[in-house]
Order: sequence, then C-alpha cells, then structure tokens
Amino acid sequence: MISSLLVANRAEIACRVFRTCRSLGVGTVAVYADPDASALHVREADTAVRLPGAAPADTYLRGDLIVKAALAAGADAVHPGYGFLSENADFARAVLDAGLTWVGPPPKAIETMASKTRAKELMAAAGVPLLHAVDPATATDADLPLLLKAAAGGGGRGMRVVRDLAALPGELAAATAEARSAFGDGEVFAEPYVERGRHVEVQVLADTHGTVWALGTRDCSLQRRHQKVVEEAPAPGLGPELRATLHTSAVAAARAVGYVGAGTVEFLVSGDRAYFLEMNTRLQVEHPVTEAVFGLDLVALQLAVAEGAALPPEPPAPSGHAVEARLYAEDPARDWAPQTGVVHALDLPEGDRLRVDAGYAAGDTVGTHYDAMLAKVIAHAPTREEAVRKLAHALARARVHGPVTNRDLLVRSLRHPDFVAGRLDTGFYERNLPELTTPAPGEADGAVAAALADAVRTGSRFGAFRNVPSQPQSARYGDHEIRYRPTRDGGFTVESHPHTRVVAVSPERVSLEVDGVVRHFEVAAYGDGTVYAGPYRLTAHPRFTDPAERTAPGSLLAPLPGTVVRVADVEPGARVEAGQPLVWLEAMKMEHRITAPASGTLTALHAVPGRQVEVGALLAVVQDVQEEQA
Repeated sequence: MISSLLVANRAEIACRVFRTCRSLGVGTVAVYADPDASALHVREADTAVRLPGAAPADTYLRGDLIVKAALAAGADAVHPGYGFLSENADFARAVLDAGLTWVGPPPKAIETMASKTRAKELMAAAGVPLLHAVDPATATDADLPLLLKAAAGGGGRGMRVVRDLAALPGELAAATAEARSAFGDGEVFAEPYVERGRHVEVQVLADTHGTVWALGTRDCSLQRRHQKVVEEAPAPGLGPELRATLHTSAVAAARAVGYVGAGTVEFLVSGDRAYFLEMNTRLQVEHPVTEAVFGLDLVALQLAVAEGAALPPEPPAPSGHAVEARLYAEDPARDWAPQTGVVHALDLPEGDRLRVDAGYAAGDTVGTHYDAMLAKVIAHAPTREEAVRKLAHALARARVHGPVTNRDLLVRSLRHPDFVAGRLDTGFYERNLPELTTPAPGEADGAVAAALADAVRTGSRFGAFRNVPSQPQSARYGDHEIRYRPTRDGGFTVESHPHTRVVAVSPERVSLEVDGVVRHFEVAAYGDGTVYAGPYRLTAHPRFTDPAERTAPGSLLAPLPGTVVRVADVEPGARVEAGQPLVWLEAMKMEHRITAPASGTLTALHAVPGRQVEVGALLAVVQDVQEEQA
C-alpha cells in the first residue's frame, strides 16, 4: 500500500495528483526549484524538498536528486506527472532500484516507445496502421509536404513542416538542433504531412493481470506550434468503424509493449483513415475530459494499479461530452509569446460540472523558467453543444488578471462556427488566428470605464467639481484616448465618445449606456499599470519603456526574457532577407525565432548561445535596403 507519494513535477499536475492523494488518505511530498519556493504545489503538499537551482536541467530533470528527496521525506512511491522525467526509462529504473513504487509503466515499455522511429517499427509488426517514413536524403517534390519530427521528444519540439524542397536541408538542421537541445537526442525523421488532419487519441489503462481498457477517444486538433490548446471527449464525427479501429489499435499498441498503467495512443485521422503517431507513456494533460465522460479518477486508478490491484474486465459506460481549454500566460497576437508577471486575480467558475485544475493562484508569479499554463477548465454536459457553450461562458465570465493570457482566444475559438460544427483539424489556428485575435469592438468602452473609475478613485484632483465647472480631463489606455469632463452634479460627460452616457460610476464599477444599451464594467487597477474593465485588459502606462524608442532602426530586440539557444550561421556584413531567422530564444519550454525585420545587411550580431537575455536586450542590427541606398 502506498502511504506517501512524491510527485516529481510542479504546478498544475502536482496539485492535481495531490488532490486525489488527499481523498485517498495518502501523504504528499513536493519537490521545488528555487523560483517555485512559494508555488501552489509546494503550499498544497504535506512535505516539500528543495532542489537547489532554477533551470530544469538542474532541478526537475535531476532524477538522482528527486530519488534522494523521496527517501529523505519518507515517501514510498513516486508519480512523475507529465513532462520533465515522466517518460524517462532511466529515472523509472532509479526509482525502482531505490525500493520505491513507480506509478507508471514498466521502464522497458517507456524505453520502447521513447523513440518514435523504433515505436513505429513495433507498431507495424503489431498491425497498427502507420504513415510510412520518408528518407529526407531522397525526398522529391512528390513527397511534399513533409513533417519533420524529433524521434525522442514531444510537445511540438523539433517539429517542422516543409513545403519547399529547397528549404528541407535548413529545416532539417534546425529540427535536429532543437531536438538535441530539448531532449539530448538529435535524431529526426520525416513523414508525409497530412493537410487538415485531425489529432485523435485513445486513453488506455492496463493492469498487471492482463486487462487493457480503451477509454474512448479524444480530439486534440486545436493546436498552436503542435501543442494542444482545446481537447474534448469523445472525438466528434467519427464513424463506428473508425472508432472501433482506433480502440483496437490502441489496445494492440499497449499489449505489444507489455504496458501497465495509464497511457495514450495518438493517431492522425484523415477522412476515414487513422495512422499511428506515437504513444505517450504517461498521464496526458487532457485526461480530465476522459475522467468526466467515464466518471473515473485516473490518478486513483494509477495508484491502484501500481499497488497491484486488478481492473474490472470492462470499463464503465461513457456518458455525455466534455471539453477542456488550457489557459496560458501567453499573447496569441504576438506569435504566442509567453508572458510573465504577478497573477493578480484568478477566479474561474467551478461547480455544475465545471472543473478547474490550476497550478497558480492569485498572488503567484509566472516566471521564465517553466511552462506558462495557468490552469485547465473543463466542462461536462449531456451533449457536445451544451458542453462547448458552458465552457465558453465560464471562461468569458472568469476574472483573470495579471500577465496577458489566451483567455479571449479560447472563448472565440469555442464560439467559432467551425468548432461549434465539429469541423476540426490541426490547421485551425493557421487559418483563423488573425480573426480570433482582432481587438474586441467594445474595448474602447472599457477604456472609458477605466478612465472614469480612476477619476473617482483619485477624486481629490477634482475636489471642487461639484460647485464649479471643471476643466476637460484626458487619459490614455493602450490605443484609446479618453476625454471627459466632470459635471456639477458629480457625474461625467465623455467628450471623446458622444454616443456614450454615464449611468453610474464608482472606483470598482462603471455603468455606461452606449447607443441605448447599458453595460456594466467591473474595474480593477494594479500597480504595474494594468487595468481591467470587464473582460478588457488595458495598459495605463507601459510596463516597460519601449526599447524601440531608444535604439537604432533595424535593431532586433529580445521580446521576452529567455536564453539564446542558437544563432544563424551568418557573419556581420552578410546580406539577410526579410523574415530570415537570426536568433532563437527559449523561454517557458518554447522556442521563439527572432527574424530580420527587412532585407539588408547584418551590421551586428550580439547574441551568444547559452546567454540569458532580458526584455529589450539588443540581439542584432540589420540595416535595411532604403538606409543602404541613402
């Protein structure tokens, strides 16, 4: 019996495992890197052990330190969560060698599935349908488009879509370098890229007594940078034959490697055909939608299987539909750039079959070292239509104050006609991102509300306006300049918006009538210059001085804090083309390309691989064509 469990992870997944442990009466042990000393998962654990350092390579990826932490804290089992060491066979062996219970599949199964190329060979022998690999050295135009993939990794790292044969060598080199940086293994393979394919997966659960469950399907097609954003169960629009093929193939894959515990078999679906992609030998981020539909606690079942319990011959029958959205601190309008800073408020509706799995709470800080996911929100309902509507409504009325997030994008995605109709594929964001990130039309009204709330909050500046006419005042929030005038009766007129009538104003709430419609805005202002008026996030003053105002034209500046992982193989004085990648930054487990703003001459290259840079750091300078001719 497991009496105390260490979770070799952090944030949301650690908190989620701890929740099940508390319900089962199992003690909990957290590990934490220095930036996570006061993190939510540390606060929720019974015991916590420090892993000195900040970088993942020095902390959450140090299996030896984690095993020592488990022994020091008196834990008798280790749960790896997802990411970090969750699919590391050597770590699993080290846990077992230390006499601890490993809550995961056998190390041999992890090892077999760790290489996508070896896994595909095994799946072919087991009769699982596959896309056949393409040798990049002999690829022709007829093979395009191609998808390059890291053999040892996941999460979109080391992935490249190649549509032009001339670009293949460069993309292959880039994918190899990224795979080596992310996973310590530069092996990359190529396979056909299926346009408008769907990412569909099957949750499996196996015990040590020969029982393997296939717990339905999940659709995870809404992705950015090959990383999932919205997931649902069951996958909509699959015919009975295709669904049966997916279930049968997933069970065959699990049996082929002697699998034990929870895992996921992922497929690419095109039309009525399914092709094996990979098997994730761990719990998936999106497991809550399966839990909702089947009425199960997969973490509790993982623990039971690890203790040797036998599963019933058949799983329970599914019921209804569930949809999950991942709330990230990132800016979709700026190439999904991760965001950092203090989470001022994080109030997400729960109850009535709404579930929140969070890794942060109000007052926590999102840093640069780790994944930027704040929380997952899951809705369950009798039908897909109801579940989608419920989730969109819950996200729309949530209070999410702090770093820029993808909340508005999630709401718009869930309400997009293609998503509502179940027309899903992995190119959804490529086609629709500009539309989904267009500023909301009501943002100007939010700026009016923010300006008036601030005027009342700092009312001493207008102390005499009840007795004498006051001078016009102005305020700027982002791109919106608001001009207003206090009135004798204590109200306001908004001169910049003549169709707006002020109904009521307080420091925390403003009611405006615009073209006959009254809207209410809850207003909250914070010391870092961010102001929230209803759903709108506004900036009263720039958080950072715009570095572009004090640097030469053509300067390439770091858009976020991070680590330089690569620089282009070009020397100062060389000609570069507009959009050509020059520097690669890594932050929050994502890689960001810094490209030439215009065609011209590279006059300086200051970036050095391995160097940490702050926002606004000068990375390179490109003199554009017009400047050269001048």
